[in-house]
Amino acid sequence: MTGTDVKYIRQQFPILSQQVNGNPLVYFDNAATTQKPQQVIDALNNYYTQQNSNIHRGVHYLSQLATNAYEESREAVRQFINAKHTHEIIFTRGSTESINLVASSFSKKFLHQGNTVVISAMEHHSNIVPWQLACKERQAHLKVIPINEQGEIIFDEVEKFLDKNCKILAITHVSNTLGTINEIKQLINLAHAHEIPVLIDGAQAISHIKVDVQALDCDFYCFSGHKMYAPMGVGVLYGKEKILDEMPPYQGGGEMIKTVSFAKTTFNELPFKFEAGTPSVGDVLGLKEAIRFIENISYEVMEAHEHELLRYGTEKLEQLGDIRIIGTAPQKTSVISFLPGNIHPFDAGTILDKLGIAVRTGHHCTQPLMDFYKISGTVRASFAIYNTKEEIDAMIAALQRIKIMFA
Repeated sequence: MTGTDVKYIRQQFPILSQQVNGNPLVYFDNAATTQKPQQVIDALNNYYTQQNSNIHRGVHYLSQLATNAYEESREAVRQFINAKHTHEIIFTRGSTESINLVASSFSKKFLHQGNTVVISAMEHHSNIVPWQLACKERQAHLKVIPINEQGEIIFDEVEKFLDKNCKILAITHVSNTLGTINEIKQLINLAHAHEIPVLIDGAQAISHIKVDVQALDCDFYCFSGHKMYAPMGVGVLYGKEKILDEMPPYQGGGEMIKTVSFAKTTFNELPFKFEAGTPSVGDVLGLKEAIRFIENISYEVMEAHEHELLRYGTEKLEQLGDIRIIGTAPQKTSVISFLPGNIHPFDAGTILDKLGIAVRTGHHCTQPLMDFYKISGTVRASFAIYNTKEEIDAMIAALQRIKIMFA
């Protein structure tokens, strides 16, 4: 990718042109949320100025317009991840709700006393706590696959967790803290050999890696729109038709019903069985535009650019000296978590902000992972398609200043 291409892409993101504390904004908090291109912002504006109406419930023009646009977005998501059916695409508020939906509904049907749910040691809290709640309710047990110092799953340990008591494997595609890309196809194959379904938390993968749910053969795949240039408030749960049909509804209310009486309620067909209440229609339409944005650039171009940023940023940080990088797996996305010597991550992050550089500090909603590395937190710089080497140079120069300040 040429500098001209990146310059053109950056022009599509209004927020990137501003200054912070008198310095050009350097936005390296993309693992928390990505910024939004103009076409996504325009989609939101257009919905609320031209289409605003509730969907699936009205015969009037605006309702039909909004309904058609909403269902076109569902089809766009189906194609984007290569799901077999549109009714396997369920809109949620984000990855967290998608995982909670499965943990709650799946466990009611399939998880029983003495059973186990298996996760890994690198999971985000959103793929830990819902399963803890489900296990407590069903008197089941949560088991954790260990990782090594590089931040990789120890595959030699996996098989021992996949016994007859295991009812689901729930695993992240990409670690939000380490950047590690897990070999999820291999994990799925191992689990399926024992007839164990697999949920993939794709929150950190979806903006970096082309996802094909049929090729992966996962049973569930969860992701958020806001981490892939779409609005906040929309996410996706993909689930195989057969298993979704067997699961009970997650919430009750409008849309998810077929008939209601005080004596009995019958439930709607997929995907509506899992979409109770009024959805965030505008955000769903924004998600469709985010998909268009990604596809117009292509994953191949994005991966190449982000990989080069990862390589360059890692090299520059190591040249600083007295930097400990947390997460050194050979297969990584563009995330670097690091400790700047003896400087507390919060102090480093605060000063970086004063210089216009936005990074994330803390435990990144992976407290058990921090315990594994015996640290309280890290500084995390995460890169996207609109970031540049010049921005990395600005961060390195700022870190040099910080080191002098704390010397």
